[in-house]
Amino acid sequence: MSCGDHHDTDCGDVLDRVYSYLDGELDEAGCADIRQHLDECSPCLREYGLDKAVKQLVAKHCGCDPVPDDLRAKIRTRIDEVRAELVE
Repeated sequence: MSCGDHHDTDCGDVLDRVYSYLDGELDEAGCADIRQHLDECSPCLREYGLDKAVKQLVAKHCGCDPVPDDLRAKIRTRIDEVRAELVE
């Protein structure tokens, strides 16, 4: 996905790392890159908001139950398919 504007951090890179950002798995520099990009790019900010909402919904309803690897893979595949459709 790309909004068509130039950013220091590519839209695709931001969206690839958004779950790491949400999970607090990035270092401070990585977090700063993501925050700066989201401040500048409304399409990525909308996608981030959707990802954040999905993550919160799953956490609320699944509690501490471990997510089966096959389910995680299916969800990731579907997210990638939707992103690819948005690019077209």
